[in-house]
Order: sequence, then C-alpha cells, then structure tokens
Amino acid sequence: MKNESQSSLLNKKRHSLAHILLMAIKDVYPSALPTIGPVTENGFYYDIDFGTQKVGVDELPLLQSKMIEILKQNLDFRVEEVSQIKAKELFSSNKYKLEIIDGIVEENVPVTLYHTGDTFFDLCEGPHVENTSLIAIDSFKLEKVAGAYWRGDEKREMLTRIYGIAFDTKEELGAYETQLEEAKKRDHRIVGQQLKLFTFSPLVGPGLPLWTPRGTILRQKIDSYVQELRSQYNYQPVAIPHITKKDLYLKSGHWEKYAEDLFKIDTRDGHTYCMKPMNCPHHTQIYASELRSYKELPVRYSETTMVYRDEQSGELSGLNRVLSITQDDAHVFCRESQLEAEVEGIWDLIERFYSTFGYKELIPRFSRRNNEPKYKGSDEIWQKAEGAIKNLIEKKSNNNWIDGEGEAAFYGPKVDFMAKDSLGRTWQVGTIQIDFLQPTNFGLEYVSEEGKREMPVMIHCAIAGSLERFLSIYIEHVGGNFPLWLSPVQVAVLPINEKHHSYTQGIVETLRKNGLRVELDTSKDGLGKKVRYQKEMKTPYWLVIGDKDMEANKVTLESRDNGNLGQMSIEELIVKLGEEVTKKI
Repeated sequence: MKNESQSSLLNKKRHSLAHILLMAIKDVYPSALPTIGPVTENGFYYDIDFGTQKVGVDELPLLQSKMIEILKQNLDFRVEEVSQIKAKELFSSNKYKLEIIDGIVEENVPVTLYHTGDTFFDLCEGPHVENTSLIAIDSFKLEKVAGAYWRGDEKREMLTRIYGIAFDTKEELGAYETQLEEAKKRDHRIVGQQLKLFTFSPLVGPGLPLWTPRGTILRQKIDSYVQELRSQYNYQPVAIPHITKKDLYLKSGHWEKYAEDLFKIDTRDGHTYCMKPMNCPHHTQIYASELRSYKELPVRYSETTMVYRDEQSGELSGLNRVLSITQDDAHVFCRESQLEAEVEGIWDLIERFYSTFGYKELIPRFSRRNNEPKYKGSDEIWQKAEGAIKNLIEKKSNNNWIDGEGEAAFYGPKVDFMAKDSLGRTWQVGTIQIDFLQPTNFGLEYVSEEGKREMPVMIHCAIAGSLERFLSIYIEHVGGNFPLWLSPVQVAVLPINEKHHSYTQGIVETLRKNGLRVELDTSKDGLGKKVRYQKEMKTPYWLVIGDKDMEANKVTLESRDNGNLGQMSIEELIVKLGEEVTKKI
C-alpha cells in the first residue's frame, strides 16, 4: 500500500528547492512578494507578485545560477513554531502571507516557519532536507514561467508562477527532459490536427471541440466497446435531457457545492435551469419513477451523453479540459449485501477495457475522506462504504494500492484507477464511487422480502470517463498510431496509375462490404507522395496496386508498423484484417 501523503526524500528536495528559488528571487528582486511554493508531480513552483517588474523565461538562467550559489553554501533547514501574532509581525509587509495566517481557524494553533541558513525564513509546514548539500546542483532546472491568479480566483491578483523540475540525479533529470521532448511530439493537440480528428472554432468558443468524421469514428468505436462490455453485465440504456431545473441539484446537494461551475439559463417564466454538469441526479429520478422490489435489484443504468461545466478559460487545455464533456456514465442501484459484488464486476470491466488499449497495469487509489467538514452523510454510512471498498481493494490489488486520504467525493468514497502511459506518465482513468447520500436525499426505496421499505446503495461508474480526456491521453499514449479496429481509415488503396483504377475500385467495394473502412487515392500524385501521406496520417495498412497485382489478381500489402508484407489474395487479406479487428490488436 502506498500513501500519497507520505513525504519521500525527493519531495523534500523539491520543496526545499522552492525555498531556494525564493531566496534567489529575493536576492535579485528584493521588493517581490512571495505567496506559496508547493511541490508538483515532477518538481516545484513558486507564485510571486513582482509588482510592475516583468519576469519571464529570459530571467530564469540568472535565477538558476543564484540557486546553485545558494546550494553550494551548505545551509541548514531549521523549523520554528511561532504564535500567529508573531507570524503577522514577521510578514507584516506581505498581504498574501497575512491572508494565509488569517486562514488558520483556531487562535492558539502555532504557525510553522522554516529557516534556511541564518537570514532567510518562509511560512511553511515543510518538510525539507536537513541541508542544501543533499541536493545535487545539476539535478534541477527552472523550466517555464506562467500566469496564475492568487487562490485560483480570476477576480484576484495575477501572479507570476515560476516552475522548476527536479530529480535525485543529473541522469534522471536528463531522462525526464528527453521524455518531455517526446511528449511534445505526441501532444494530442498537434497529433489531433495532423490526423484531422477535431478542430476548434473561435466562433463556437474555447473548450468546445468540433469532431470531424475521422474523429467521430474514434469516439463511436470507443463508446461502442464500452457498451459492448456493459451489455455483458445487463446494463440498461437510458436517456435524459441536457437541461434541468436547479431544484434537482438543490435536492441532490450539488447546488451547494458546484453552483459556480454551472451554466445557468433564466427562462421567460422566471425559472432557473442548468445545463447538466452530471447525470446521476437524473438517473435517480428514473429509478424513483416506480416502486422497486428487492427482486429487481441491482438496477443498472448506462448512458453516454454530454455534460457541461463552466471552467475558467485559463484552465482549458485541448481535449484534456473542456466545457462539453462526453461521459460514458452508469449508475447501479443495489442492496448493501450486493455492494461488494457489484463493485467487483465494475472493477473487472474497467480492467478489461484498459487492457485492450495497452494499459497493462492499473493501480487502484482508495479515495477516502479525512477530517475536513466538506463530506455529507453520517459516520455510519461512510464506515460501511469505506469498509466495502477497502475489503475489495485488499482482495484484488495484491497490496499494490494508493491511499488517497482526503480525495473522496463529498457524497462518498471511491476507487480511482491510475494508469501509466508509454512515456511513463501516470493518469487517473476509470472510477467507481459509492453513494449513500443521493438515495437519502431523494428518498429512494425498494421493498424487501419482509415488505419493508429500505434504501438502496447507489454506485457511480465511468470507464473511459470523459471521451475527450480519454482520447487526449490515449492519442499521446500511442502517438496517434491507432490499432486497426479503432483507426478512422483502416486500409488505403493506392493505384500506381490510371490504368489500375478499375481494378482497385473492385477491391475497395469488396473490402467495404466486409466492414472495413477504406480510403481510395486516385489522385495524380506519384506513388511516393501517396505513401508519404498515408504514413503521415498513420494509416495501419495500404495496398499498392500495380501491373503485377492485376496480372496475379492479388494485392501488395504494406504495414505502418511492419513494412512490406508482400502479395496476397483479397480473400487472404480480408481474413488477416478481420482477425485483427475482432481481436482488437
């Protein structure tokens, strides 16, 4: 079991480097006001108010050299606790630090400072390394500069965020930079445009992708596979509208937490409607439309539909963060005694799905509550839900799981599955969430064997999750080299010249009748240019048709991945490709 909150030595180094960065900044820009400087997945950053001074990437080499000078001084990190009054005196000229101190609710709780050497200190809970000598001077790099709102609020001050990357050794840093270069080549925004999968229009708006015919094939094939898997578990398709009265979300509890994230519509009758940001409250109303018997449970609903969330424009990023989100959503209503078996069935379904896409190992994260007051429902309900999930995780994960304390949804605990892509990056993918709260809020019931009214448990489960985000991750995972079953164009047919057109037309018709997606290139371009185009479009196979193929009544097959595969009959070709499509390889 891994605990995400555990502090590794590397995280201590990264946190310490954030302080060293601040020391360098204060040396070069004495009037700069620091705010926060946390650790990131691969390094650290610090948000700074530079006032009227402009600091960009051109200033990073100077700051990095200053950091190296500081590291060479072998300075100790030392922790100190002071009263809130004393802390306010120390940071009296920094409104941001004062706001952080004012955010401490309990009056008698001390404030933690970390000193670096004899003269520098910062407001921080730590942890840090004991001495700067423990950080190799060639193991980090200041990477980029970006803008960031204070507290993430676009109505607050715009700060300058300086990012750094950091590892234990120079070699690990170099390997990560190589990975970054490869990631740039695979960026789904670039590959998606190259392969003509989607586009964005300034007239439509940011965060609202428009899917081309090629991209739509991808979406449809992925969703069809999800539904194919779900049909084996007796999920029933349902459909709901895209807008709803806000009353639904007041009842579900979502309005209190997410009101600012909703697109709202004021009607001519004075009602407030919302573009739905999630589907679960609607599905409860389908369940509640009739009284259920215990014999009907579990009831499993599935639907692939768009939801809408009013994200801040600065947070939108390609397909990874959008305003219109296509969810392959499902909800199960079951008895408490059926809970573990239902979650296990969804778990197996998720593993089958991601294995097909080349993610061979999924690490479950047990996202549970902490002591914060944001969670709804009784302790008894939470204990039941968390107990059921923990039992299953220990049964299925061979003790290879992550403890995500504090990562639970406000209405219940969940299992989030973490997948590693071909570049070694980790992503959260599918999720299973247990919910006792919505059945309580909506008064959902079923009739037990004894004729008593009892409350079902609700399970939320998404496999691909968001088709947009899934594709952003998957495109980069395979670099746009989709397997045959998924490729928008599976086979391109390339006649060498016009006298081969009639023969190739018959081949195209035969392949299409056998369910293959075929593109015919009868342009006057030379064969070399035609082949280069198919390689650029990452087409899995193409047929080069010339005199010898016509004479032999065969085709010459070339593969994106394996080169020239030689001549074969059209019947042999159909069998080969058909098996590859069926096996999804």
